[in-house]
Amino acid sequence: MQNNALRTLPIAQNKIDFSSNDYLGFATSKTIFQKTHQLLIDRNLMQNGATGSRLLSGNHKLYQEVETQLCTFHNSETALLLNSGYDANIGFFSSVPLRGDIILYDEFIHASIRDGIGMSYAKSYKFKHNNIGDLHEKLEKLSSENQEIYIVTESVFSMDGDSPDLEKLIQLCDHYNAYLIVDEAHALGVFGENGQGLLQQLNLETKVFARIYTFGKALGCHGAVILGSQMLKTYLVNFARSFIYTTGLSPHAVATIKIAYDELKETQAISNLRKNITFFQKETKNLNFIHGNAAIHCCILSGNEHVKAVAKKIQTKGFDVKPIVSPTVPKGKERLRFCLHAYNTETEILNVINTLKNTQL
Repeated sequence: MQNNALRTLPIAQNKIDFSSNDYLGFATSKTIFQKTHQLLIDRNLMQNGATGSRLLSGNHKLYQEVETQLCTFHNSETALLLNSGYDANIGFFSSVPLRGDIILYDEFIHASIRDGIGMSYAKSYKFKHNNIGDLHEKLEKLSSENQEIYIVTESVFSMDGDSPDLEKLIQLCDHYNAYLIVDEAHALGVFGENGQGLLQQLNLETKVFARIYTFGKALGCHGAVILGSQMLKTYLVNFARSFIYTTGLSPHAVATIKIAYDELKETQAISNLRKNITFFQKETKNLNFIHGNAAIHCCILSGNEHVKAVAKKIQTKGFDVKPIVSPTVPKGKERLRFCLHAYNTETEILNVINTLKNTQL
C-alpha cells in the first residue's frame, strides 16, 4: 500500500505501557474483578450472556440499576447503556438528525461519529478543528428557521489530546438554537470530581443536548452510555438501530461497569494520573508536542516512514509507544502518541522522554 500505511494486528508484548487507553489501571484491577464476581453471585446472576436484545429478553435487572447510578454520577435526567462507543455514536447520529437537518462536526471527530453521520439523512459539514470562528461562519451561512442544527465535538480528541472551548461552543449553540453533542470518551476518569468528565468539571453538563461516555478507556471495561432527556432516551430505544438489533451486554459486563464507577469514588489512581500528566507536560515543554491537559500527548513527526522508524527504536528500548500515521491523521501531521497512566512511574516517564530525545537526533 502507498505511504506504508497498511495496518496489521500487533502481538501484545511485555513493554512499559505508554499506548493503552487504560488510564487508571482499571482493566487489570483485581479489586474490580473480584467485586464484580461477588456481585453476580450475591445477585444470583450466574449467566454468561444477555440471551437477546434489550427489547426482547436481554434487559436484565442490572441494566436499570446501573443506568440510575450513571444518572446520579453524571447529573443527567436519563441514561441509556449501549454495547460500545461505536454503537452509541452510530446509533445516535444515524437516527436523531433527520432529513432536512444539519450536522456540523469538528474535522478531527472520531471515525465512529463520522460513520454515524454518514448513515444519517441530514446534511453534514465539517468545521476547522477547535475553531469557533469557522464554526460561527458556517452557522451564519446555514442556519434557518426551518431546520434543526446539531453540533458535535469531543471534550478530549483521541488523536491530539486537546480540547475545545466548551463554554464558547455552548454560547454559540444557545445563540443559534443548535443542539450540542459532546463525546467524553477520553475525559471520563481524567477530569472532574471523581473523574466525572470535563463538562462536569466546568459545570456545563446541563447545557448540552447529549453526552456520550465510553467505558473502554479509563474505566477499563466495555460498553457506553448516552445521557440526555427522557424524550431522547425514548426516541433512541425506538429508532437507534445499533441499540435495537443487537444482543445486549451480559450481566457480567454491566456489573463491571457498576463496580468500576464505584471504584472512581474510592481510587487514588485519578490523583496519580493527574500528577503524571503535569510531570510529563513539564518535561516535554520544549519538544514538538500538541498542547493538551488530558492523558493523551502527541509528538508530531512528519512522514509515515519516519514516525514508524522512531517508534520502532523506542520500542526496542522497552517502551510501548505507537506511531499514528496518515490517513488516520492528516498527511504531514503523523505523530507518536503517548498515553499516560496512573501506574507509570516518574522514572519510566523520564526514561521514555529521554529515549525520544536521543532517537530523534
